[in-house]
Amino acid sequence: MRVRMKVTISGTRDGQPWPERGGEVDLPEGEAKQLVAAGLASDDADSDEGGEDREEHATVPGSPEKATPARKPPSKPTTQK
Repeated sequence: MRVRMKVTISGTRDGQPWPERGGEVDLPEGEAKQLVAAGLASDDADSDEGGEDREEHATVPGSPEKATPARKPPSKPTTQK
């Protein structure tokens, strides 16, 4: 089964480097389905009409997180002097 890589995988498969993102590779059906299910590759059904995979984009966070105010040290009990 021929799949198109959505990500670049480091290392090798059967002694050959994995194709770069956007590259295609022939894999056994079971292995190809695992990569597609994991979102690492796409088969023809996942591609847009132009043959390009849909690219995901990170979203901009709404507002930065703020630190909590400093705590006051606990006061001494009134029984101790």
